[in-house]
Amino acid sequence: MSAPDAPDRTAGRTAAADTAGPAAHRPAPPAADRGFGARLMTPLLLGSLLNPINSTMIATALVAIGRDFRVGAADTAWLISAMYLASAVGQPTLGRVADRIGPRRVFVAGTVAVCAAGLIGALAPTFALLVVSRIVLGIGTAAAYPAAMAMLRAESRRVGRPTPRAVLGRLSLAALASAAVGPTLGGLLAATAGWRAVFAVNVPLALLALVGALAWLPADRDARAAHGAAPADAARGGLDPFGIALFASALTCAMFFLLRLDAPRWPLLAPTAALTAVLVWWQLRHPRPFIDLRMLARNRALALTYLRHGLTYLVIYCVLYGYSQWLEQGHGFSSFHAGLVMLPMSGAAALCSLAGARTKGIRAPLTVAAACLTAGSAVFLLLHGTSPLPLLLVAGALFGIPQGLASTGNQAAVYAQAPADGVGAAAGLQRTAQYLGAITASSLIGLWYGQRATDPGLHSIALTGVILGGLLLAVTLADRTLRTAGGRSFG
Repeated sequence: MSAPDAPDRTAGRTAAADTAGPAAHRPAPPAADRGFGARLMTPLLLGSLLNPINSTMIATALVAIGRDFRVGAADTAWLISAMYLASAVGQPTLGRVADRIGPRRVFVAGTVAVCAAGLIGALAPTFALLVVSRIVLGIGTAAAYPAAMAMLRAESRRVGRPTPRAVLGRLSLAALASAAVGPTLGGLLAATAGWRAVFAVNVPLALLALVGALAWLPADRDARAAHGAAPADAARGGLDPFGIALFASALTCAMFFLLRLDAPRWPLLAPTAALTAVLVWWQLRHPRPFIDLRMLARNRALALTYLRHGLTYLVIYCVLYGYSQWLEQGHGFSSFHAGLVMLPMSGAAALCSLAGARTKGIRAPLTVAAACLTAGSAVFLLLHGTSPLPLLLVAGALFGIPQGLASTGNQAAVYAQAPADGVGAAAGLQRTAQYLGAITASSLIGLWYGQRATDPGLHSIALTGVILGGLLLAVTLADRTLRTAGGRSFG
């Protein structure tokens, strides 16, 4: 979505240059001063990798954690779902906070929370406290992405030109590459320093992002002015705490139901439905709702993007977590070697993310991503405990392609389709859709695997991927809004 005032500002600067005399002939400022330079982008990129790397880094440590605490795959799924529940609520909430009080404050607070979560997890004496550390980690890491998107929109308005697609591509690549290398890094840490290192590594990473933010990110008063809102307007923008509480409660009830699909807790459906109904009623009444349902009803393109993103990551996370556990328990690899087997997935994801960032269109990359999800899931139907290594590597690489293309494509779509004054909240809701997919994926893994990853369980996951991948392909091909979204500017 183009910034409506960008052409006027450019024209204003041109007119001023015509009457400024000798001052008009001053040399152009360096690239960093014209916006989107290294000082702005470095902390944003560091912060944006914290959530995705923690989302996937734990995948190759789950077996070791379960062994130490004597819990099975269905129980270790809590380590996945707890973080995603916190992130699903935290992303749009902190996105709204960033839109209202400024992204720098939100970014800094998030990195501090990540440091605390890393220490709690590294020292946790019980499995329950380990789950708590993942909840804190989900809240802390939820701050960076919506804050970064809000800051890029503010910088675009400040310099009077659209955010380059390559800049968005770098942000997506940082998140995607970290998510892609997460299983390998987690396996390396678990094999060499123990699974607690998977939590402890967050401390230095968060400290680097914190120092960069304090040193280089613009003050929030500048961000608010560039965003077109006075401080008083920001203060009046309520956060709808009741709506947030309703959303968190409904999602928690749904998650408790989903986590035991092998023995469904049917009574939980009643409070889930009731809370959802009250949430919808409240959001339609509130002047500044937590989730703007009326806007989503009008903005069909954005709603479809959320649906597409959630379906994509439902399949991706089913494979990401299910495959890594199967490699260890079903095929006999160590945590470290399972991470190495997943390296082609990481490499393919990074390369396709770069390709997606350089692509002007949106529809074609997303179509290819959906097709690869379907084809990759079909290949997983062929795997068994004695499958040769080349087939394992190819199967993983096929799933790296949709990770790269879907991430950059849907991010560009959200940035183009979101309201100009709510890009932080819109970006947060995009991640919420992703986390809903992840929560459902962890539930399906617990259902298909039970206490141990097996060949039949992997094939059930693969069949689910084939069905959902075909549905995603149909949704993508039928979405006519994608034909014109690629031509919009990202200011």
